[in-house]
Amino acid sequence: MNLILGIESSCDETAAAVIEGGNRVLSNIIASQVATHRQFGGVVPELASREHLDKIDTVVDQAFQKAGVDLKDIDGIAVTQGPGLVGSLLVGISYAKSLAYVLKKPLIGVNHIEGHIYSVVFENPPIVYPALALVVSGGHTTLFLMPEPEKYKVLARTRDDAAGEAFDKVAKLLGLGYPGGPVIDRLSKSGDRDAVKFAMPRMGDGKLDFSFSGLKTAVLRYVQENQIQPLTSGQQPSQQILDLVASFQNIVVKTLTHRLFEAVRQHRPKTIILSGGVACNSQLRSETNRLAEDFGAPVYVPSPILTTDNAAMIAAAGYPKLLRGEASGMDLTADVGLKLQNVDVEDAQLVRKVRYRL
Repeated sequence: MNLILGIESSCDETAAAVIEGGNRVLSNIIASQVATHRQFGGVVPELASREHLDKIDTVVDQAFQKAGVDLKDIDGIAVTQGPGLVGSLLVGISYAKSLAYVLKKPLIGVNHIEGHIYSVVFENPPIVYPALALVVSGGHTTLFLMPEPEKYKVLARTRDDAAGEAFDKVAKLLGLGYPGGPVIDRLSKSGDRDAVKFAMPRMGDGKLDFSFSGLKTAVLRYVQENQIQPLTSGQQPSQQILDLVASFQNIVVKTLTHRLFEAVRQHRPKTIILSGGVACNSQLRSETNRLAEDFGAPVYVPSPILTTDNAAMIAAAGYPKLLRGEASGMDLTADVGLKLQNVDVEDAQLVRKVRYRL
């Protein structure tokens, strides 16, 4: 079993990829819907589903053409089962099930977040365990302990907005466009990150969980108090806006890396993984690398094309399951709240015992 087709349609990218040996990309085709959703400042689920229906057949055909293989050559099909938008997920799942049935090939349902973690396998050395994985995107902000391959313990998750969602909402508030992460990262380089004193969100119960809704409200209050108007088309941002977005980005990055620092200090991982769309953020990459150097653990970060939603990562996550002979049935369906946690460890001391046995 060497070739696996991956299909991803959890949100607003229609993607297909052919992967060889679990870590070699033969093709990775992504059809983005940014242009469709930009005018709304975010993803419109019904429009996303319709575009997936229009594009998925073409995207899969292009993946096979670029890989130089035929449908009959693949050994299995991996598809995103969840989490995500239900309509979008169902398009990819229905297509994958049809292919699997006709070709009589194994079908593997994959957790989208696990796919993001596997996005680092293509360009980095093999993951050494125990590992910590921080997945940061528009829909997810979660920190995992991985004592061994395919074993996950959630150490922290967002209690409200994901980090990427906060970037998008602040960008929309200021009229900066969609998606917000790349434009805020670019503009922040011209701003003073210490100009606006935002407080780092902290949990009253002492947990490492994330929260960004309060920060979003603080930005809104600052905009209202300073009578900042959203930019119109073609208008250049003022220094005040540049300082505001730099300060906002700085506190988001500090929040993420502070939680990661505490987890690294407690669990002493041998590999640190940073993935998801927000992993493209230049300040977050820099701060995570600095943290890792202090602890002597390598950081694995995917290249930009693999940080966003893509099918190569889904194929990579499905590959070990295919090798073990695992397969989903034809009753596979979308699970919008699919969880990724299969290590039930209640306290850090027991987690460390797991690590010491490896």
